[in-house]
This record gives sequence, structure tokens and C-alpha cells, in this order.
Amino acid sequence: MSVIEGAVDVDVPIRMAYNQWTQFECFPQFMRGVRRVERSRSSMTHWVTRFGGVTREFDAEITEQRPDDRVVWRTVGTSRLTGSVRFRSLGDTRCRVDFRIEFTPRGAAERAGDALGVIRRQVHADLRRFKEYIEAQGRETGQWRGTISDGHVRPDADRPPPQMPDWPTG
Repeated sequence: MSVIEGAVDVDVPIRMAYNQWTQFECFPQFMRGVRRVERSRSSMTHWVTRFGGVTREFDAEITEQRPDDRVVWRTVGTSRLTGSVRFRSLGDTRCRVDFRIEFTPRGAAERAGDALGVIRRQVHADLRRFKEYIEAQGRETGQWRGTISDGHVRPDADRPPPQMPDWPTG
């Protein structure tokens, strides 16, 4: 099992950085090895990646998501990849994005890339490109403000849960 950790300070408000991170379909614009990401359900994504000439497809489940705080995921059907991204405010217009990825390299290309530090450098470069991407845009391309916890999805964390009407007694 390999672990990659790091952080980048982003010159946008925490809400903007988090909102952009929830737009998984945009990941190919700043992640070099990601070809396509589709969000099929609130808690499920399908990925197509390419590394060392090898294309892989896999599904990833979002196991925890809290607006402006964190996103945690794991691949489905295998325990070869888990990850988390945390967001911390550094003031009104700046935040820190921390990440941690744990994975088991498969195949010769991934094992060699891991041993030589190529995968680690690519992940760190992808995070720097995320910083450049959101700072250059000056706005997020969308948002998903729901929460996910213990398999339960609440679609919009900014909206309070519906209130039951007050029933007359008597």
C-alpha cells in the first residue's frame, strides 16, 4: 500500500474551492491522468484514467462528504484506492486543500511509477493545477452542497430539512 499526502493553499474562499471540487466532471481539465469522470448518483462516480499507456475504468463511492470540510471516497469492488480531501479556511479569501490517497499499484507501469515517485509527483502537480484552475476562473463551475454520511445522502446541506406542519391539538 502506498500513501500520498500533501496540501496546497488556494487564493479563493473555502466555499468556492469546495464547490469546484464537487464538480468531478471537470477533473480532466486539471488532472493529467484523468480522462473522464461521471457522477451517476450523489455518492457514486465512474472514472476513466490513463497512466503509463494503460487505461483503467473504475467506480468510486463517496463515503463521506461535508460542505466546506471534506470529501472521502473509495473504489468499489476492490480496496486498492481510498482518498480524502479536506478544506480549511485561511481567511475570507484563502483556504488550504489537504489530501491523502492510499492505493495499491497494479501492473508493471503503476508499480514502476510508484517506486520512482512518478505517481506522487503527478498527484502533487494535479493539486497545483487545481489551484491554478480555480484561481484563474475566479468562480466555481457548479456546486453540490449535499452531505453524505454512513451511506445516507442529504442532497442540499444549505437547505434546512423540511419542517412538519404544526397540527392543531384538541
